[in-house]
Amino acid sequence: MGTRPAVTYTLGILCIILLIVSIALLVTKVFPHTVDNYIKKDVQLKNGTAAFETWENPPPPIYMQFYFFNVTNPDEVLKGQKPFLEERGPYTYREYKPRENVSFMDDGKIVSAVTPKTYVFVPELSTGDPEIDLIRTVNIPVVTVINMAKYSSSYILLAEALLTFESEGLFTTRTVHELLWGYKDPVLATVHKFMSDVDEYFGLYYKMNGTDDGDYLFLTGKMNYKDFTQIIEWKGNKSLDWWTTDACNMINGTDGTSFHPLISKNETVHFFSSDLCRSLYGTFEQELAVKRIPAYRFVLPSEVFANASENPANSGFCVPADDCLGTGLLNVSVCRQGAPIILSSPHFYQADPKYIDDIEGMHPNKIDHETYLDINPLTGLLVRAAKRVQVNIYVEQVIGFRQTGNIQSLVFPIMYLNESVLIDDSSAAKLNSIILQTDVVTAIPFMMMGLGILFGLIFIILACTNREGTEAERAPLLNSS
Repeated sequence: MGTRPAVTYTLGILCIILLIVSIALLVTKVFPHTVDNYIKKDVQLKNGTAAFETWENPPPPIYMQFYFFNVTNPDEVLKGQKPFLEERGPYTYREYKPRENVSFMDDGKIVSAVTPKTYVFVPELSTGDPEIDLIRTVNIPVVTVINMAKYSSSYILLAEALLTFESEGLFTTRTVHELLWGYKDPVLATVHKFMSDVDEYFGLYYKMNGTDDGDYLFLTGKMNYKDFTQIIEWKGNKSLDWWTTDACNMINGTDGTSFHPLISKNETVHFFSSDLCRSLYGTFEQELAVKRIPAYRFVLPSEVFANASENPANSGFCVPADDCLGTGLLNVSVCRQGAPIILSSPHFYQADPKYIDDIEGMHPNKIDHETYLDINPLTGLLVRAAKRVQVNIYVEQVIGFRQTGNIQSLVFPIMYLNESVLIDDSSAAKLNSIILQTDVVTAIPFMMMGLGILFGLIFIILACTNREGTEAERAPLLNSS
């Protein structure tokens, strides 16, 4: 047998072997399982791992943008007319959230840490100067005093006398910096003289810059990759039921931004939000790419802010129990020392149209006001996210308090925040490299199959050529006979 027939038969054998092996690998999913097991093992909080370094000191910059609503017609509002609000901002701060006092326990299954937050103003990403810009808005300390005193005639007289003495009205004008980080309030300062547990300073983010909110215990993912960075204890509270039942315990919580790898479209992702006083969840919306990284977008479904009749899980936010707000609002007054604070999406996005119509200046839209999470499904890494929350206060006319005038009962917007993160270029390059390697490994069976098909085609061509050559060689012999 010549060289050419030997090559032909060899190619045929290789074709069969490659096709059989590639089909076996595809059926048994050997390479995908190998990749999955590697990722599950690598996504673990352990000294020296990339996952731990990213968790301990997140590299992507986090930005907190604050938008305030300036009241342009306060006198008319006190006469019962509709408020006209102008949006001011953003006032952008870089947010730093490193993990500190990190300690492993229980043979590496649990890790404890605190997460101090520091905010640094970023002028180039801001509109205006928070130290100078003035905002006219509802005087939250005054409304809080009125709200606490309105159910007692004796307290009404004392509270009204206090407000009159301090010449404080329903509206106040303060700088953005004061409203965020705190100022000495005259009303609270007077109350503090008689009730030392009442702080004389007020600010929406007062005492929240450069401080932490207590010790947390996290699961490292050593026992189960789906438990990666799951919070199991905060300030000694070992019950996870408080995620949904005890809103006050969550008001000063920390946000969870890590998810387990190999996320599917059918999953519901859960995360932790201190601003909304509860654990939240997102559902799959669409596939997209962020810096060439494949991602699944998860968004908050409308039922997260639905009223108790539509979503019974929100009944815990009805304060008092039989006083439930409409769709799109959450009452967190019990977590704010009696201040009638109500949370929503910015501009009342996905809320009952009534709240939008009550205020002039509300323009809700999906792009600017929706909360979303873009997660790489292979690694479970958050590659982009935006959490949007609006702080409102409930105002109404209260008999005995001239400060409330003839104001309508309103859910009055104060400000909203946009906390956003986008994976940095260095981390994106590393993640793209991991994804490429994974794609190459999982494509090996298809490469083998393609090579087998190629060898098969060459085998057929050579076999046909050999046959034609043999017949041509035999033709003279047949003719001579």
